[in-house]
Amino acid sequence: MVISLEKPGLDGLNEAVEALREWQSEGVAWQLHPGDLGWFWRSGAEATAAAVRIWRRDGRILAVGLLDGDDVLRLTTAPDVRRDEDLARRLAEDVIAPERGVLPPGEVSVEAPKDALLQELLPGHGWHAGEPWTPLRRDLTEPVKAPDLRIETIGPDDCHVWADVMREVFDGSTFTPEKWRTMATGAPYADSRYLVGYDGRGDAVAAVAVWSAGPGKPGILEPMGVHRDHRGHGHGRAITVAAAAALQELGSSSAGVNTPSSNIAAVTTYESGGFQRLPEVQDLTRDA
Repeated sequence: MVISLEKPGLDGLNEAVEALREWQSEGVAWQLHPGDLGWFWRSGAEATAAAVRIWRRDGRILAVGLLDGDDVLRLTTAPDVRRDEDLARRLAEDVIAPERGVLPPGEVSVEAPKDALLQELLPGHGWHAGEPWTPLRRDLTEPVKAPDLRIETIGPDDCHVWADVMREVFDGSTFTPEKWRTMATGAPYADSRYLVGYDGRGDAVAAVAVWSAGPGKPGILEPMGVHRDHRGHGHGRAITVAAAAALQELGSSSAGVNTPSSNIAAVTTYESGGFQRLPEVQDLTRDA
């Protein structure tokens, strides 16, 4: 059967979220999670749909990609078609040719599961290993001890607190309560929690969002950070532990996160929160 590429409408976007939920399982390399679409949803449903690409065969979704900015495609496939030759060739053709509407000309990158056949095809077309990333995972089969930090779950009435912390975490962040409310309209929102940590003086010092894919499936942290004025006091470890506890309450089997290997402080923070470092992965890059 012919494999087709499509840009989904809103109905197709929800279908993509459901496919990503279904594909999450322990022991399977993950690259794109429904929570990634949920976090992107802060830009609105139309913008999220415009950034998603779906590959189908005989009506079934085989692969989903998210354009994270103009030059990075985060891509994953159904686990049983990671080595499917027809799919890998079609993905490679669509990624390589700018006229296909997946990636523009010039320097671009693709993040795909390390066991996907696509990883072996693109180097033959001038692509090479790019930025290294460190995946980390915390098993949630054992109870997670509460952190030594007051943790509050954020809802619509106090989303401004979460937004305020995030703007103080990331340089140049423009996150607002309005974006939080927009994000809350997305299909992945029902499987998410937003946490803020408060120090002994009552200051909001750290925040995190966690995204479940359903009971018995891996969940993720995206994003997490500590207020720039409150770093160096262990708040990163505490909010990371709180995130793991929240995912455990949602029924997740594990908590996962990916961070650039160059961000040694982030890797250390996650490890201090009980996450185990997994083998490093690299994206594939095409130079300008």
